[in-house]
Amino acid sequence: MSRYLVLLIIILILAVIIVIIKPKAQAQPQIEETMATTQQRFTFQPLDQSLRNTLNAQESQVIINKGTERAFTGAYTDTEESGTYYCRWCNSPLYSSQSKFHSGCGWPSFDDEIPNAVLRYPDADGSRTEIVCATCQGHLGHVFTGERFTEKNTRHCVNSISLVFRQETPVAEAVFAGGCFWGVEHLFEQKKGVYSAVSGYTGGTLADPTYQDVLTHTSGHLEAVKVYYNPLEVSYEDLAKFFFEIHDPTQTDGQGPDIGNQYLSAIFYRSRSEFDTAVRLIEILEAKGLKIATTLRGAAIFYPAEEYHQDYYVRKGSQPYCHAWVKRF
Repeated sequence: MSRYLVLLIIILILAVIIVIIKPKAQAQPQIEETMATTQQRFTFQPLDQSLRNTLNAQESQVIINKGTERAFTGAYTDTEESGTYYCRWCNSPLYSSQSKFHSGCGWPSFDDEIPNAVLRYPDADGSRTEIVCATCQGHLGHVFTGERFTEKNTRHCVNSISLVFRQETPVAEAVFAGGCFWGVEHLFEQKKGVYSAVSGYTGGTLADPTYQDVLTHTSGHLEAVKVYYNPLEVSYEDLAKFFFEIHDPTQTDGQGPDIGNQYLSAIFYRSRSEFDTAVRLIEILEAKGLKIATTLRGAAIFYPAEEYHQDYYVRKGSQPYCHAWVKRF
């Protein structure tokens, strides 16, 4: 009897070990499977033509056809004013004047870009590195290293015609839809690094929609908020994290008591960097067990809402009824 008892005890111990070990062995594959499934749900779309500025022949030759303006002829070669240089094609902030320096090369020179504003590609000539706007892929010029002009040892050699200079700190924009825009706008305007937030409509098919148009559920627009922010003070990733934490990204039919297709959760990205950031954050949340309903959509024309919708809670002197910050990251 003692021999059978020993065998029974051994079998029971092995069964317990298997039960304990098996979930741990499966945990990592399940997370990887979740991330792979998440990536398959979304497809990146380049910036729509409706959001690009019209270019004249000379601008097109440089920005689209990758030409080069003659040395020492550009408008910004020797400018020294404080401000920001924006992409002429899509208005995205590219360079701060704090990064500009005189190199004597005949084109504006910068030793750094605004974070995630510029992409690098091997040039067709096989020897140089081309730089383009990360948002619209417009040609800027070339980047060189090892010349020791500045401590950063980098020189962005940029065509003036690819740029627009404004005497202001950098202003970037991001668009989020998370239910009634009153609450989303109110909370974003309290975020450090945000200049302002504007309530509006985007993602639909009707031009210049009114609030009554959107209420019909036929225009396709979502109530959304355009956030104007300083990318040197707050990153797009921080804004996107904040967005996921001030509304319920798992609700599929609206937000709180507001039900309807105009109240759905969505991020309207402008660049590949913004798209990748949103996908990665969704992966993190879903790995934590949340089933995210937020969709990722290419940026579309944004129509500001009527004046009575702007700064609604400030004017009313109250707090949002269906938006509050909840830590998720």
